[in-house]
Amino acid sequence: MVGADEQIEQQLTLLLRRVQPIHLSTRGRDVNLERSAYGIMCKLADEGPQRLGVLATSFRLDPSTITRQVQSLVSLGLASREVDPSDRRASILDLSDTGREVLTETRTRRRKRLREALADWPEEDRDAFGRLLEKFNTSVEVMFGGQDDPDDVVGREQDVSGERGPAT
Repeated sequence: MVGADEQIEQQLTLLLRRVQPIHLSTRGRDVNLERSAYGIMCKLADEGPQRLGVLATSFRLDPSTITRQVQSLVSLGLASREVDPSDRRASILDLSDTGREVLTETRTRRRKRLREALADWPEEDRDAFGRLLEKFNTSVEVMFGGQDDPDDVVGREQDVSGERGPAT
């Protein structure tokens, strides 16, 4: 009989292998959203415009890495980068109208695929899965992010793909 820790580790390994096909199956338009771009766009949509330094810190990335990822979003017309009026040395990133449209379409497709995958699950199982997945992500954030208060990290996306960058 497999113990809980072994079962969780095995299932996470399977999930990691299945993340890429899920990501690829929800692409749309002519835009090829990388997972890191999707994560940044979700954060901007959910929390509003962000300084690049705040984005780098929240995703635990080097500022040069977040700058490259942001440059890609800006060059695709998905985001705009403006000088921070309170500190002209800093930049603030926000989604463009096109970026919001692309993100809305992508989220709609992803949620549809999730509904398809979970179609035979009772609602209480889907609710429990969402609650436990959020709890797991919070625990991982606390463990690796050094957060003292789990309420500070509820709702943050996690990168379990092994790639450096925001998760999808």
